[in-house]
Order: sequence, then C-alpha cells, then structure tokens
Amino acid sequence: MKNKILTGLCILFGLMMVNSGLNKFFNYMPMPEMSEETIQIMGAFMTIKWIFPLVAIAEIFGGILIAVPKTRALGAIVILPVMVGIVVHHLVHDMSTIGIVLVLLAINIWAIVANWNKYLPLLKSQQE
Repeated sequence: MKNKILTGLCILFGLMMVNSGLNKFFNYMPMPEMSEETIQIMGAFMTIKWIFPLVAIAEIFGGILIAVPKTRALGAIVILPVMVGIVVHHLVHDMSTIGIVLVLLAINIWAIVANWNKYLPLLKSQQE
C-alpha cells in the first residue's frame, strides 16, 4: 500500500516538476504577484543566461525520472538539488508558500529513503 501511495505522489511530483521546467522555456503560466525584492532576484537570475535553462532541464529530466518507478532512485537524486534551492528560496524570500514546498521536499526525501538500497553500492568503499 505504501508503495502505491509513493508511486502516486511521485507521479504528481514529477508532473509538477516537468510543468515547472517547461514553463521556464515557454512561459505559459501567469506570474504571481511578486515583491520588489523577488523581482530584483529574478532580474539577477535573468542576467545569468544559463541558470534558468539549466534548472529547467534538471526539473524536466528529474521529473520524468522520478515519475517512472524503475528510474525513481535516479530521479530523486537528480531533482534533490533543485528542491533544496526551492526550499532555501522560499525560506528566505517567500514564506507564504513554504507549506507546499515542504510537502514536495518530503515526497522527494521519501523517494530517496524508499530506494536507499540502490544507493548503497555507491556509498561502500571499493575493495581492491
């Protein structure tokens, strides 16, 4: 039962990440109202021309991987740095939406914990 719940949540999580990544390329969702500080931050990110495409590719790639049970372990690791950046941004600049961000981080961490045995060979020291 837990596996089915995790699969459902990971599919929704993956769809949200893919949608967010595609929006960075195609700008089809309206921008919410932002504070002056957030507008300045976004402007600074836009001067670094490679940062939004890089994050978008990570969101799309990680979102697809985490939605598929066979590749979920890889997807959870790929999307983790993006999620950490999202959490830090919301903690520092936009506390009003921190609830959903923490739920998404919890899903990501649950996917990592559920696939922990797949990461163990990477963590074990190699014997000669």
